[in-house]
Amino acid sequence: MGAAWRGPTDKNIDQVCDMVEAVNGLGLESCVTLGMLKEGHAEKLAKSGLNYYNHNIDTSEEFYKSIITTRNFSDRIDTLEKVRNAGVKVCSGGIIGMGETRYDRSEMIRTLSNLDEHPESVPINMLIRIPGTPLGDVEPLNHIELVRTIALARIMMPLSTVRLSAGRAEMSDSTQALCFLAGASSLFLGDVLLTADNPGTDKDSKMLDDFGLTGETKITFKEVINKVS
Repeated sequence: MGAAWRGPTDKNIDQVCDMVEAVNGLGLESCVTLGMLKEGHAEKLAKSGLNYYNHNIDTSEEFYKSIITTRNFSDRIDTLEKVRNAGVKVCSGGIIGMGETRYDRSEMIRTLSNLDEHPESVPINMLIRIPGTPLGDVEPLNHIELVRTIALARIMMPLSTVRLSAGRAEMSDSTQALCFLAGASSLFLGDVLLTADNPGTDKDSKMLDDFGLTGETKITFKEVINKVS
């Protein structure tokens, strides 16, 4: 569950905690991404039974300031520390293809791997270039750089779940096969990933069958809606 907040208010946290308890009541794991947390927020979320908190560091500390001006890189690290100290599992990765260098990508992975504990979940996103946005015309990144980044994440954080995340609608099956060979161990199923297109469950199921891959399938967004309704 996600919210487009810079950070939640106390009232927001109370509302989200009610949602987390409802999701847990369905027998599902819960994960939220709410922005920067204040003191006490992580503890409230933990008490509600939250399993994961997503808060991506996005890129290297050096490149961060050229992409984001509403907060500092240190704010990201501070929120991750609050989440970890509260006993909630950490989901944190980044976005590649924003005009950063290979050094920036390696620094992003190094920062995550140097946290006191490695994130349980590391989503690696390929930028989806949206026309009219500041990064809409950025030079497309060679997909081999995605494979390299995933391989580095697997080497540096061997016990983390490395998630092949946004941008898959523009990837060939061959590219995704290389990502799995490089160390990706998860992908997001469904037709839509937040506001952007995702390949869809049927296409992904066929791709995974072609690859000979099997594993645990998490419930899709549409199935959650059906359960609630």
